[in-house]
Amino acid sequence: MKITVIGCGRWGTFIAWYLDKIGHSVSLYGRKSSAHMQKLIETRTNGLVELPETLHLTNSLDAVKDSDVIVISVNSQGLRGLMREFQPFELKNKIFVLCMKGVEIETGMRLSQVCAAECDSSNAVAVWVGPGHVQEFAAGVPNCMVIDSDSEDAKKTLVESFGSDLIRFYYGQDLIGNEIGAAAKNVVGIAAGMLDGLGLSTLKGALMARGTREIARLIDALGGNELSAYGLCHLGDYEATLFSPYSHNRMFGEKFVKNEPYTDLAEGYYAVDALLRLGKTVSADLPICRAVYNVLYKGENAHDEVNVLFTRSIKNEF
Repeated sequence: MKITVIGCGRWGTFIAWYLDKIGHSVSLYGRKSSAHMQKLIETRTNGLVELPETLHLTNSLDAVKDSDVIVISVNSQGLRGLMREFQPFELKNKIFVLCMKGVEIETGMRLSQVCAAECDSSNAVAVWVGPGHVQEFAAGVPNCMVIDSDSEDAKKTLVESFGSDLIRFYYGQDLIGNEIGAAAKNVVGIAAGMLDGLGLSTLKGALMARGTREIARLIDALGGNELSAYGLCHLGDYEATLFSPYSHNRMFGEKFVKNEPYTDLAEGYYAVDALLRLGKTVSADLPICRAVYNVLYKGENAHDEVNVLFTRSIKNEF
């Protein structure tokens, strides 16, 4: 298949490397102004993977015109703007694959909805979610992930074409649940980092249990299958997000409560705002998300927010 990967950050560059490695014809796009892209062009490495000569590097979006599949790995809040950059090409009969996690803050739309709203209806939209870090994949450590789409044909094509002994893909069966679960795990990752920063890492077990129930309720209220929260998009991604030293969201949470700088992208920062807005529309109670939001956006003390969670009225576990 001819594939263009949009986004030359850590994950986008790995995806391009991976898809080339398993036999596809791949172009990796990055803006001329991108320091990441400039380094890749000059050195053909980002320090984690070495890009073979078969992988084409480009600063031109024209590459998407002849591609069967367009894989997107950019800041979730920048997706709509990117999709509008594609409009002059009048793309049709393509498969868009979204490899980032989030919800558009202004509209509350899932990223697949944003993508579909900004392209021709002949195109299929899929999401690629689940656990795994570039550092581990590059070292040959395998993992399991999920591809989901409203198009069964696109889903089948992608799972069969993208799977390998490095990544085992499952067919997703709940686009709402997989997108919300994937976005929300980054919020729980920030919460885990905050616990680490407060010296309360032992509470991460409770965070995992209660966080999953919280997001399951939200998925159900939005019309998805609450069981998705217990799958690879959310609970199955906890080890990589709540414990790994490679997790941007966990590290961001830890640095935040320690008042230390952290400059890498942590998508959970934006996702928590969007999720609380969504939760309000369906009257879903999201106490953990609210606590994270209060610390990040309102300047509340993290220790105090933990105490608020502990002093909530007693409830049945399930």
